[in-house]
Amino acid sequence: MKKIIYIVLLGVSLTSCSVTYPGVATGNKAEKQGIAERKVWLGIALKPVDVSIEKAAKNGKISKIATVDHQVIGGLFSTTYKTIVTGN
Repeated sequence: MKKIIYIVLLGVSLTSCSVTYPGVATGNKAEKQGIAERKVWLGIALKPVDVSIEKAAKNGKISKIATVDHQVIGGLFSTTYKTIVTGN
């Protein structure tokens, strides 16, 4: 019985949930991609969490934004916030 409980707890601890939703879409061409990403452990952010559209565009050297996607990946102990920007 203990083995079953340990296996179930291990399975639950290794699972995660991911949600992606679009933020902005324009008529510009999408030739480059920039990503701003930050992982937060146990819901505590020790540093400022900057996953802004501006930071993702800077990371991809994008001046004209075509699309923006926001993604949240939740795990048992950590959550990852990601902003994906495409453009030119």
